[in-house]
Amino acid sequence: MLNGMTPVEVAYRCAVHPTEETMRALGFVRQVYGVRRTTFTSSDIIIRVEYDATRLNEATISKLLREAGFALAEEISLLPPQVVKQPEPLAFPPK
Repeated sequence: MLNGMTPVEVAYRCAVHPTEETMRALGFVRQVYGVRRTTFTSSDIIIRVEYDATRLNEATISKLLREAGFALAEEISLLPPQVVKQPEPLAFPPK
């Protein structure tokens, strides 16, 4: 925790490459109190936003991005896939 804040990061894949105007509008999103950082990966058309969850939530972040002009196609999970370990079969049947 940083100075009483709860940092959370979300990522979205965009349906289309944002325009120059949309990228300029991203500067206004960065100025919203509670938004810590934004990054855009042009090759994958992915935008990531780190924000303070004590001040904002995911719905607010996605609304800010849409209002800025981003065509959000899907939210991307930042958690690695969980591997479910199968129990090993018994060597012999129990009595």
